[in-house]
Amino acid sequence: MGQIDLRRLRLLRELRDRGTVTAVGSALHMTSSAVSQQLALLAKDIGAPLLEPHGRRVRLTDAAWLLLRHADRLFAQLELAQTELDAYVSGAAATVRVDCFTTAVPALAVPAMARLATDAPRLTLRVREADTEEALDRLLRDETDVVVGLDGEVRADDARFTRTPLLVDPLDVILPDGHPRAATADLCLADLAEEEWIVPPAGLCRDIALRECALAGFTPRIAHTADSYVSVFALVRAGHGVALAPRMCAAGQAPGLTVRTPRAQQPARQVSVFLRHAAEQAPHLRPVVEAFRRAAAELEQSFISA
Repeated sequence: MGQIDLRRLRLLRELRDRGTVTAVGSALHMTSSAVSQQLALLAKDIGAPLLEPHGRRVRLTDAAWLLLRHADRLFAQLELAQTELDAYVSGAAATVRVDCFTTAVPALAVPAMARLATDAPRLTLRVREADTEEALDRLLRDETDVVVGLDGEVRADDARFTRTPLLVDPLDVILPDGHPRAATADLCLADLAEEEWIVPPAGLCRDIALRECALAGFTPRIAHTADSYVSVFALVRAGHGVALAPRMCAAGQAPGLTVRTPRAQQPARQVSVFLRHAAEQAPHLRPVVEAFRRAAAELEQSFISA
């Protein structure tokens, strides 16, 4: 067996994760023929075929799967070595890239940054707004270091990540002030079965809203869809419908709105922080995760005291 080229080994991992040579080429800005050529050279290096025909495509051989098991451990160890070396060279100083879903930016990232400015002033956070699935893809490609995301939008048990739960974010009923049901004692979702509803066009919160309404015995009459909760709240405030909204989105949106916790059912979404498995012990990431945990704890406390 010849010496294994790590760049070719990475291509094999990409093929496993993306499924086709074309998808690998598109993701890495390579031609399909260039990807195939490099994988053929890797097969020559190890002295065993890595791909075999499967219909109009190719699939990995047993030799490829065996090699990949070792490759995952190898790259995890290399990443750990790199993070430890970076921490050694830079000390506490580092730039940490953080991807957050939209509402986590003001609710969690900004407070975490304020805390780090005091607790770890030589750490710099660079925040990027991104949905969770996109952010985790970026995490795998080492294009970001930390992801603050929603469990319901990802494979939360993916062994390539470590997941630290941050908080449970309840979804509350949002009504316009003066709505006939605004003062109803023990408001239930079923009490709103005849209302027009405002929901997101897609995603976790839409799924939760439809599921919880179904559990309450009705299918919501969707009058409007809006991706931004600024838009949702404006529509509710103007009397164009009712909505379910995450509490971390509804904070500070009270003027013109009545926020109620539904009786019997408490919809919620789980917010977590994700790291690459090998980076779990990276010294410069630990204070970042801790800052987000403390920001989440303070936010959760505000939910209780509100």
